[in-house]
Amino acid sequence: MKALFKKALLAALLATSVSAQAEDLQLRIAYLRGPTDLALAKENGSLDRALAKEHVKVKWLGPFAAAAPAYEALNAGALDVTTGSSTAFVTAIAAGSPLMFFAYQAMPADGEGIVVRDDSPIKTIQDLKGKKVAVNKGGTGEYLLSRALQTAGIPENAVQKEYLSPADTGTAFVGGHVDAWAIWDPYLTLARKDYQGRLLINGHNLGSENAAGYFVSQAFYQQHPQVIKTVYAVLQQQNAWAKAHPHEAGAIWAQQMGPIGKGLGDGLGEVNTVPVTPIGDIEKQHIRNIAQWYLKQGLIKQIPDIDAHVIDITR
Repeated sequence: MKALFKKALLAALLATSVSAQAEDLQLRIAYLRGPTDLALAKENGSLDRALAKEHVKVKWLGPFAAAAPAYEALNAGALDVTTGSSTAFVTAIAAGSPLMFFAYQAMPADGEGIVVRDDSPIKTIQDLKGKKVAVNKGGTGEYLLSRALQTAGIPENAVQKEYLSPADTGTAFVGGHVDAWAIWDPYLTLARKDYQGRLLINGHNLGSENAAGYFVSQAFYQQHPQVIKTVYAVLQQQNAWAKAHPHEAGAIWAQQMGPIGKGLGDGLGEVNTVPVTPIGDIEKQHIRNIAQWYLKQGLIKQIPDIDAHVIDITR
């Protein structure tokens, strides 16, 4: 009888310990201002509720100005999940970051591009020679500019890159301190509507293979793969809702931007409700193409192992 009692007590203590560990699990998510399904989940609490059923507490961190600083925080162990771009992902893993790519969202044609001011004499990519162009270092902006220059047969050093975060570029753009801005939404819509910006060329016409994406640290995924599967399921739900309600989704994204987002909702919703998918062979090839591009342009020293940093979320 005593042996049975000890066995039952041990089982109860183990169950309590496992429960406490589950209740204590925290998922730290970087919040970036942008038209993503993760932003919708943050606003309506759907991800918090879904993970609470698995005894996981969500901690939202941010907002971060762009993917690069969020990746740096993840690399430092300060967060677990973030949104970002496949372009910034390539430069991050090429530098040794333990990022894992688990969900893919192809960038819409008008969701990224290069803008100039309405009154600018710049009419073609050729006109960028000798001009100052604002980009975010190692991310979407630098990628878009690099593609534009190559398309037009212009050497990389024929323009002056101004490395600025998207949040810091508005004043420089409006004040004429930069001549052009390689950017993505929501800042592209903001530049066109409120900063008297004119779209010089969009991502599609540049041949961009960039995508928005969802990323997790390797350590967190290895320990808690089911949590990331739940995150993906919620993203799919939010994506379906956004596609059915683009104006409502756009209004949420605009509201999250604060005062500068006023009046941007319809534009954001019309452009950015595109599918979220697993990462298959086609998507991995797009990422490899970006890596090959960066290597050719001298922006990375070697092509990273893409397969080692991609999760098949359907398995």
